[in-house]
Amino acid sequence: MKTISTVALATMTVFFAALAAPAAWADCPTQFAPLAEHAPLQIDTRHGKRRFIIEVARTSDQQERGLMCRAHLDADKGMIFPMSPPRPAAFWMKNTMIPLDIIFVTPEGRIESIKRRAKPYDLTPLASGGSVNAVLELGGGVADRLGIREGDRVVWPAKR
Repeated sequence: MKTISTVALATMTVFFAALAAPAAWADCPTQFAPLAEHAPLQIDTRHGKRRFIIEVARTSDQQERGLMCRAHLDADKGMIFPMSPPRPAAFWMKNTMIPLDIIFVTPEGRIESIKRRAKPYDLTPLASGGSVNAVLELGGGVADRLGIREGDRVVWPAKR
């Protein structure tokens, strides 16, 4: 009898987990299109220069939406959130369908910290350790694969 209850409990857990995922997608009836403004971005690492084409989220609406409701992000793509004036920042993964590396960039252009492989749909705030003037989002695991670390230099045309 105990084995049947364990099997029943496991089956119910899988069933309810499957029901929860589409509920999260309910806030994403369609995928958002990429932003119109794109820019080149380079990260100077100990292993060389890493180049990306990033979307620039300048407006508060663009920053609020970020990479929500995207099913895919190419390894050489990302999104940057410029912040003026510099300030402490915290991001969450609400309605974000893919894992992300969240990279906090200081006013001096250095990586202050990285929140690696942030979990899709997680509402836990992921905060910088201090004031930043930009936050860069890359696909989850990209920072590790490319050797991107705290202290590396980020270069991009920060138009104001």
